[in-house]
Amino acid sequence: MRFLAIIERKTGEFPEEQFERLMEPEAECVRRLYSQGIFRSVFSRGDVKGAVIELECESMTDARSALAQLPFASAGLIDTQLIPLLPYRGFAPRTQ
Repeated sequence: MRFLAIIERKTGEFPEEQFERLMEPEAECVRRLYSQGIFRSVFSRGDVKGAVIELECESMTDARSALAQLPFASAGLIDTQLIPLLPYRGFAPRTQ
């Protein structure tokens, strides 16, 4: 099942130095989850500091567990919205 995670850094609550210290461990964790096929695509957000991640997991619980591995998440530095995705019905075969 596919999920979309919309992540925003809590920049108003934490100084930039806290994010900077975890930047490389965060990137390494993202690379690991991507290489495992859990993260399917990852984008930095253009509106605020954060990311949008497409995940492929068996369940919402598995998707939450994957995101919890992120050092920013472990440190409480981000807010995450997790949305389950369904196939677009317009791509299904048409019925007569």
